[in-house]
Amino acid sequence: MISDEIIERVRTAADVVQIIGEFVPLKRAGGDYRGPCPFHGGTNPNFSVSPKRGSYHCFVCHESGDVFSFVRKRLGLDWPAAVKMIGERVGIEVIDVPMRAQAPDPNAPNHEVLAAAADWFQRQLADDTGREARAYLQQRQLDDAACERFGLGFAPRDPHALRRYLHSLGADDARLLEAGLFVVREGETDPRPRFRGRVMFPILDELGRHVGFGGRALGDDAPKYLNSPESPVFQKRRTLYNLHTAKQGMRRAGRAIVVEGYLDAIRLTLAGIDEVVAPLGTALTDEQAQLLVRYAGEVFLLYDSDEAGQKATFRSGLELLGHKASVRVVTLPENEDPDTFVRDHGRAAMDVQLGLAIDLFDRQVQILERLGWFSDLRRRRIAIDKLLPTIRAARDPLTRDLYLARLADVSHLDKVTLATEADAVAENGRRRAPGTQSGPPDRAADEPYPEFEGTSAEAEPAPLPPPTGDKPVWKGRRNKGNAPEWKTTNIPPRARRDEPVERTLVRAMLADRAVAERVAERHPPSSFRHASYGALFGALLEAALTDDLEQIAERLPAAALAVLQELTDGAVAITVESSDIGLSLSKLDARRLDERVDEIRSAMRTATRDEQDILMRERLELEAELRRLLPIRSPRAKPKG
Repeated sequence: MISDEIIERVRTAADVVQIIGEFVPLKRAGGDYRGPCPFHGGTNPNFSVSPKRGSYHCFVCHESGDVFSFVRKRLGLDWPAAVKMIGERVGIEVIDVPMRAQAPDPNAPNHEVLAAAADWFQRQLADDTGREARAYLQQRQLDDAACERFGLGFAPRDPHALRRYLHSLGADDARLLEAGLFVVREGETDPRPRFRGRVMFPILDELGRHVGFGGRALGDDAPKYLNSPESPVFQKRRTLYNLHTAKQGMRRAGRAIVVEGYLDAIRLTLAGIDEVVAPLGTALTDEQAQLLVRYAGEVFLLYDSDEAGQKATFRSGLELLGHKASVRVVTLPENEDPDTFVRDHGRAAMDVQLGLAIDLFDRQVQILERLGWFSDLRRRRIAIDKLLPTIRAARDPLTRDLYLARLADVSHLDKVTLATEADAVAENGRRRAPGTQSGPPDRAADEPYPEFEGTSAEAEPAPLPPPTGDKPVWKGRRNKGNAPEWKTTNIPPRARRDEPVERTLVRAMLADRAVAERVAERHPPSSFRHASYGALFGALLEAALTDDLEQIAERLPAAALAVLQELTDGAVAITVESSDIGLSLSKLDARRLDERVDEIRSAMRTATRDEQDILMRERLELEAELRRLLPIRSPRAKPKG
C-alpha cells in the first residue's frame, strides 16, 4: 500500500486546476474555475474546480472528488496507479509498502475541536452578538462573501458559551486546553476562553487542517492581535497564514508574495493575487522560509512602508537567501500598507508596484546611497559592514557573486578584496585568517542574522568627528616628503582628476587644430574645469588656421601662456590617434554624467518618496550609460577626468 504521508505529499504538491485543465477547458469564475463536465458530456460551465479545496463538483450529474478520483474516473486507473501518475507529474516518487495497520493520528482530535470552534465563531459573527465585529469588517471593506471565504468569525465576551458548545460535541476541558482554545489563569481552576471580544482569523496548515487562530481586538484590549499558543498542532514558526490556498497560486505564478498581516493577505487574494501568505509575526523564520521555497523559488517581500516593516523585510530576506531563494522587495508609497493600497488604488496599481520590485541587495544599497553612506571613507566602511551580512547569507553561488560585483561597483573597491572580507568571519564573530576555507559561513540554528540598519529617512549618517592629534603628512613616493601636506579636515580633498583628459586634448589640439573643432561640438571651452586649459582651448578655436603659436600666445592670459610654454617646451612631433580622441571625449561625457549623478545624490536627501523613485530611475539610466561609455573603468574610482 501507499503510505498516507506520501499520498498527502502528492495531494499537496498537485495543482488540481492544472491537471484537470488538461482534460477540461476551464475559465476562472471568482475563486474557482468552471468548464463543461467531462463525465456527463455537458456543454455548459456546470463543472466547478476549487483550488482552495483541491476538489471538483458537477452541479448537474453531481460527480465530485479530488485530483486522484478525477484521474481514476477519467482515465480508468486504479487507486495506486492514479497516485503514481500524479506523483510523477509533481516529481514525488511513490512506492508501495507492505500493508500494515495504521495508528490513528494523535492530533486528529485537536484538528477536529479547532474546526468545530471555527464553525462556531463564524456563526457568532452572523448572529446579533457579532454586530460590532461585522461593523469593523465592513469598515475594512470585507463583505459576507469574503468573511465566508476566509472563515472569519467572532469570539464573544461570554466566558461560558464556547465551552458549553464544545462540551456538547464531546470535547472535554483537557482537549480544549491542549488545543489552545482555553487557559487556566493562576489561582483559578476553571478554564477561561483565550479569545474574547475579538474578530477571529482561522489558521490552517498547508494541508488545510485547522491548527489555531489569530484574534483581533475590537476595543482597547491588549495585545491588538493575539495568536493561539504553541500546541501539538500549532507552532507559529512553522506556519504561514493562507499557505493552504496560496500554494497552488505560487506554482502557477512562479513566485510567492509575503505580507505582514491577515488583512493584507486577504485583500490581495480578493483582488485576484493568489500567491500571498503572511508570517504569524513580523519577520520570517527559518522554517517558514523553508516552507516557501518548497513552492516558489522567487519571493516578493511586500511589507508595510514604515521603519518596522523595512527592518522585517531585511530580516526575512536574509532567511530566504539562506535557502537559495531569489528575493525581491516591493516598496509602497509612504504611509501605505498592502491592504489600504489595494483598497484605494486597485489590483492594477498593485501589479505596477510588483513590477517595480528590486532585488533585496539592490534595495539595501539604494537606501544607503540615499542616506549618504558612501559619501566618504569612514561612512563607506560602515556601509560595507552593513551589506556584508547579506552577501554571507546568500547560499546560491551566482547570487553571491552578483552581490559582490554590485558592492564592488558602489564602493569602488576590488571584488576579490570584498569576497575575502565576506569570507573572513569565523565563529563568535572573530575574523578568519586569510587562506582558510571560503564560502558563506554556517550559522547556528539559534543565531540571528545581523539586522540591517539605516533604513529610515531619519537615520542620517553621523558627522565625522573633529580632528585630533597631529596632522598626518603624506610623504609622497619613497617617503621623500616632496609632496604637500594633506591637512586633516572633515572633508578630504578632492582628487585632481580633471587635468589628465583636458591636458591630453589640448596637447592634441596643438598638434592638429581640427581637434579643437571636433571637441567643441560636444564640449565647449567653458566646460573645461581647468581655467588655463579652457582659455588655451578657446584661443585655438577662435584663431584663424593661418595664425601661428606666437599670434595665439599674444591673446592668452599669463596662466594659459605658462601652460602653452610647458606643453610646447622641447616638444617633439606627436601623433594624434583617432581612438585616443574618442576615448578622451567619452571621458568628458562620463564626467558630465557623473556630475548629474552627484546632483541626484544631493537631491535625494530632501526629495519625497515618489521623487526619490524618479531620481533613482534616472540615476540607474545614467550609470548604465556610464558603463557603456567607459566599459573598462576600474570599480575602485571614477575615471580620471
